[in-house]
Amino acid sequence: MKSGKDTRVLPAYSFAEAAKYLRLPVPTLRGWSVGLGKTAPVFVMDDPAHQFLSFMNLIEAHILAGIRRKHGVGLPQIRRALDYVRKQCGVNRPLIDQSFQTDGRCLFIEQLEHLINASRGGQMAMPDLLPQLDRIERDPEGLPLKLYPFTRAADSRSSAGDPKIVVMNPRISFGRPSVGGVATSTIWNRFRAGDSPGELSQDYGLPPEAIEEAIRCEAA
Repeated sequence: MKSGKDTRVLPAYSFAEAAKYLRLPVPTLRGWSVGLGKTAPVFVMDDPAHQFLSFMNLIEAHILAGIRRKHGVGLPQIRRALDYVRKQCGVNRPLIDQSFQTDGRCLFIEQLEHLINASRGGQMAMPDLLPQLDRIERDPEGLPLKLYPFTRAADSRSSAGDPKIVVMNPRISFGRPSVGGVATSTIWNRFRAGDSPGELSQDYGLPPEAIEEAIRCEAA
């Protein structure tokens, strides 16, 4: 992936802000990003100063959170899988460059029309056991373009009933959550100031469910 002026790799989110939208404890996110004690980070931050996460880092943390919480895969297995993919596939960001799938114990990558068990050094796996994370929209090159963060399921265990209305797009609202091009923080601030969801819906020309999801996102 080229860095250049791609807004997706620019430092953008504080740990506290990213943790809020990912529904993660700040220490957990920080540990994954910069490591903890003698434990190495799970992914590499784009900010050399290790102060802010990029949009790509946000996606990596989102995928990691889904694997950890939804599927219960342990960090040792995840680290082995990432190391395997880096070496075997020659990619620098395996959480982004490979579509991981899991059966709740190990991670898998789709390779040569087969699912390879990356946690066990390339052992074959059964593809029909593996659910997929589906809240990331990618560009034609396969790189993340948008993230639809969870707004209803606080533990991110299921996307059922959690609509894709709130979106995080680095080209809109500086990558902050938005609905219909309007930052959720703007809607939230007006709601806290006394404007009703109905008034906000009318003012911004957005359906009531979009206003409700914006408020729910910021109220977390």
